Amino acid sequence: MKLVKTAFDGALILEPVIYQDGRGYFFESWNQRVFEEAGLYYDRVQDNESKSIYGTVRGIHYQKPPHAQAKLIRVLQGTILDVIVDLRVGSSTYG
Repeated sequence: MKLVKTAFDGALILEPVIYQDGRGYFFESWNQRVFEEAGLYYDRVQDNESKSIYGTVRGIHYQKPPHAQAKLIRVLQGTILDVIVDLRVGSSTYG
């Protein structure tokens, strides 16, 4: 899995290595060791999936401790416009 840094501290793009053959494809979507080597530590306690039609706008909401959650977005088909707003006061990318 390739981890691509973004302009936002803590926001990464995870690009899986996809293995294809005549049967279909396979890729590793989660590897705790790879995440921890990148400094990403969190317990996966919930996994949600949604399917959206073209033009749909969805939001992932900020949560303050003790209810904070890491967010992982996976695009299975098509493309998305992912917008990040940094609400961390004092962060170099705040606002």
